Amino acid sequence: MTIDDAPRDALRGGPRELLRWVATGAAVSRADLSRLSGLSPSTVSQRVEALISQGLLEEAGAGRSRGGRRPRQLAVPTGGAVVGAIDLGAHHARVGALDLSGRVVQARTLPVRIEDGPEAVLGALLAEVATLVGSDPAAGGGAVAGGSAPGALRGVGIGIPGPVQHSTGRIVSPSRMPGWNGFDVAAFCAGRVDVPVIVDNDANLMALGAHRTAHPELDHAVYIKAGTGIGSGVISSGRLHRGAQGSAGDISHCRVVADPAPPCTCGNAGCLEAVASGAALVTALREQGVPVSDLTGVIRLIDDGDRQATALARQAGRAVGEILAVVVNFFNPQVVAIGGRLADCEPLLASMRATLYERCLPLATQTLLIERVAAGQDVGITGAAHLVIDHVVAAA
Repeated sequence: MTIDDAPRDALRGGPRELLRWVATGAAVSRADLSRLSGLSPSTVSQRVEALISQGLLEEAGAGRSRGGRRPRQLAVPTGGAVVGAIDLGAHHARVGALDLSGRVVQARTLPVRIEDGPEAVLGALLAEVATLVGSDPAAGGGAVAGGSAPGALRGVGIGIPGPVQHSTGRIVSPSRMPGWNGFDVAAFCAGRVDVPVIVDNDANLMALGAHRTAHPELDHAVYIKAGTGIGSGVISSGRLHRGAQGSAGDISHCRVVADPAPPCTCGNAGCLEAVASGAALVTALREQGVPVSDLTGVIRLIDDGDRQATALARQAGRAVGEILAVVVNFFNPQVVAIGGRLADCEPLLASMRATLYERCLPLATQTLLIERVAAGQDVGITGAAHLVIDHVVAAA
């Protein structure tokens, strides 16, 4: 059982949580960690020494004395960009280099053509990761070298905008990625970087990044990514929940009430993605004679108060709310947060929120937070970095 698979209670005082407490400033000494975890000082010291030996923690001088010997302060090394992260979208990719605390050291957005195929797209993005890490002065040029020295690249996390079998890193039947079906992303990347490569669905990485950034104290949450497509990630008992094959949270092909029911790329009709995604809004507006080329144009029309675009956004919000109402009643999360480019569409968000309150049981919404993902454009690469950090800690 890996750290990511372990129950929440089993992680109390585990290496990942000790690292997180130090990274967030909740603890600066072994005594703080012992107090927070409830573990004995000797157990905490043993785990801290293991993390130090792997370069995941460091001693940063002496702290304030409380009547005895001054405690040695602990810190997460922040002297180099040691984690590479790629958040791939249909038309753009966010690429970043982060340190072991999950802090973004460098990041940039690049245009991509998903139809160019996996070898071309991933090859270019991995080269960009190497450039970002190698250009960080503290990274020592270790762009593609493993090891535990500060500044050496520890791993690369990659988010894919389609279904991913997490255990193998293979893409399975993506609806908007021609030429990618069955492609082994992990194996392809492993042949180009001498560090672990961890692959997951982009909505899962958004969920992990948003959860660690905004609500690490909450146990149960649902995060929706609404852009060109629609997906969601689920946090259960404080950890990312993938299900048996990695498809947990895939709401994109749940059927909604729609007349007529538009055809979906999966072959069915009336799927949420065919009704409420950014691509669906573009298609619907074109069918109404509105000359719009992409989601950016749709959002511009909504911001300008265009009647047709606003009406479609409200319909999309109701459709998303109908599906999420089932999820909320069944799963009973503490927070539902929406991210992606459509998250800033106020008519959609208001309609989604109203539908949730209308369709959900009062007990399920009594303390439910319904909000936007607040972590910004780096939420995906932050999630990818935490996926790698968790892997490194588990290996340590």
